[in-house]
Amino acid sequence: MNQEYIKADKWSIIEEGFDQETVMSSESLFSLGNGAMGQRANFEERYTGPTFQGSYIAGVYYPDKTRVGWWKNGYPEYFAKVLNAPNWIGMDVLVNKEPLDLSTCISVDGFRRELNMKEGWYKRTFKATLPNNAKVQVAITRFLSLDLDEIGAIDYSVVPMDQDAEITFVPYLDSGITNVDSNWDDKFWNTTSVDSKDSRAYIEAHTMKTNFKTCTFMGVEVHLDGKKMEMTPEVSQKETWVGHSYTQKVKQGTAFSLIKFGGYTVSRNHKTGTLVAAADSALDKAFALGFDALLQNQKKAWEAIWQMSDITIEGDVKAQQGIRFNIFQLNQTYLGTDSRLNIGPKGFTGEKYGGSTYWDTEAYCIPFYMATKNQEVARNLLKYRYDHLEKAIANAHKLGFNNGAALYPMVTMNGEECHNEWEITFEEIHRNGAIAFAIYNYYRFTGDYSYIPEMGLEVLIGIARFWYQRANFSEDKQKFVILGVTGPNEYENNVNNNWYTNYLAKWCIEYTIKQLQKVKDGYPDDYKRIIGHTRLTSNETDKWEEVAKGMYFPYSEKYEVYLQQDGFLDKELITVDKLDKMERPINQKWSWDRILRSPYIKQADVLQCFYFFEDHFSQEMLEKHFDFYEPFTVHESSLSPCVHSIQAAKLDRMDQAYRFYLRTSRLDLDDYNKEVEEGLHITSMAGTWMSIVEGFGGLRVIDDKLSFTPRIPKKWKSYSFKINFRNRIIKVTVSESSTKFILEGNEQMSIRCKGKRIELNPHEEISV
Repeated sequence: MNQEYIKADKWSIIEEGFDQETVMSSESLFSLGNGAMGQRANFEERYTGPTFQGSYIAGVYYPDKTRVGWWKNGYPEYFAKVLNAPNWIGMDVLVNKEPLDLSTCISVDGFRRELNMKEGWYKRTFKATLPNNAKVQVAITRFLSLDLDEIGAIDYSVVPMDQDAEITFVPYLDSGITNVDSNWDDKFWNTTSVDSKDSRAYIEAHTMKTNFKTCTFMGVEVHLDGKKMEMTPEVSQKETWVGHSYTQKVKQGTAFSLIKFGGYTVSRNHKTGTLVAAADSALDKAFALGFDALLQNQKKAWEAIWQMSDITIEGDVKAQQGIRFNIFQLNQTYLGTDSRLNIGPKGFTGEKYGGSTYWDTEAYCIPFYMATKNQEVARNLLKYRYDHLEKAIANAHKLGFNNGAALYPMVTMNGEECHNEWEITFEEIHRNGAIAFAIYNYYRFTGDYSYIPEMGLEVLIGIARFWYQRANFSEDKQKFVILGVTGPNEYENNVNNNWYTNYLAKWCIEYTIKQLQKVKDGYPDDYKRIIGHTRLTSNETDKWEEVAKGMYFPYSEKYEVYLQQDGFLDKELITVDKLDKMERPINQKWSWDRILRSPYIKQADVLQCFYFFEDHFSQEMLEKHFDFYEPFTVHESSLSPCVHSIQAAKLDRMDQAYRFYLRTSRLDLDDYNKEVEEGLHITSMAGTWMSIVEGFGGLRVIDDKLSFTPRIPKKWKSYSFKINFRNRIIKVTVSESSTKFILEGNEQMSIRCKGKRIELNPHEEISV
């Protein structure tokens, strides 16, 4: 049974009624972010029930020492931890000296919280009876500013309901925080100063080892009955804490409220020694605008984001809520303005997985950012990999590869590998191929070739060198093989000739050789620079070609399918539908040994390759492989349902495609994996967007032109989305009876719909 307490709504995530059992799940679901920082939806006031406190600063991490008892050459020395940052939202609230704590209240009535995705704010309201029988009505609005991305804002209002009351607000900062996810319980933060000035306070702290310097700050205003009051706070300071106390006698039915602006200034963006001054500057801007004007700016900023990225669905509220939730969280996590940042699997919603970058970015996220923003955003994601090329070469060197071979990390913060499971770190090498594919995909979609001569070709050379060295010639097969790998299906480790990995290796080498020739012909200065830097010779590329041409691919004549790996048919081939439901999910019910010997597939593996390179295979081949592998797939990765939804739609199996879509779009809202309290699945949310646009909409780039093969689920009356294709914006609306296209801008363009060429004129609706 999936959780069902979130109300169905087109634009908001809504919870009604207070239940301590769902607090941690809601802390994830109502999370906020603005690309520079984020936080779980923890209560501002004291809460002594089960809670997972979490505030995060983009790009700030700690290298937690790997928790293994042995060391081998090349083994990562640390597992990067996304750090729980000092808490700025905290606020003790006392009514007649009794602390407000929803865990200890006699009653909590009318509890409601709403995350308004259209406008980018979070609101919580309730009535509470405290242990001293005081009754209050409380309303809190919070948001993280997109315009001033170092600023978050809270409006916290308390109204005494049954009698006059003395109300005390104690807004505070706290750097005495810890990570839930810690290997050795190390101290992650060192607090260097705690300071207070008028209605403002500051805590300066730096991370241990990585030495990111931060200033956590707050500034406060108090209001009585809507009028600003001049109150001098009573200040309390401890080693890692500073609080300001404001006490007021408040008449029954009158609102006493506190406006709190807070956030972080960080040495990544400011010179050391200027963090407090930078905090004051940010606060000055916030107070000059005021809470209401800042909120209005927030609404406008989100309106601009939705103008391009919204997907509308008519006739299915849960599906509509699901896709908007996914798009909202993607935009809260990454806005593309800083090429030093990337998209972490949990974003700003939790600590699990560590690291900020997986292959998810290239395989799943880049299509979303390419199509819903300008191409610079996707280019920044590719630049991130170029900037880490030297470390990718160093990572490969640690494992015994040479001559500039590059192995990009499975998990990273700064280009170094920081994943600590050997079967992933050393063996899940297909991530290299996803990065090369993203370079190809970026050029295919944007038409911007300049990235390849400027940066991408050097990345491709490093990757091709790795594949050449990682393959070896089998005398028995008279083919090149790749041994001891883990494919996307992490329920098989240390297998030989994972078909997806071998196919990627061959494609990467061939694609790199093509780009070398293209750059040589069209960009001679860049070519000369790159050859001089990499010392690449034609003799070396000839050897690469031998490997690509001679690559081995396991194949079953009996089933007429490519085999996931050499030993797949040695398994006991019992399909998922024969599994006892009590045994699911197998990753929580079975031993690892049993999983590894089973035929069960965590996520698309062979079918991932059919997704990337669908133009290499016929529809009949896709159908045969889908029918063979999907029945063994348990979809216990958040990245699995989206690829299967796209493939099912291509096969015109719309009922199945729709089921997969619901699973990917409501994975967290309905808590399919029973783990949402740990945080959201941010990177797979881009796959949800792909399920609609590439799956149902059938978007492809074919022969340098946009092509659509639209389909629509039975439950939907219509759906629409926008695509930014080479700086031309097209709105697509699909209904049961027609597909409509509107082109924004001033230039004509031609597209294809179901294979037919269509000419689009600016601002003219074409119906097919």
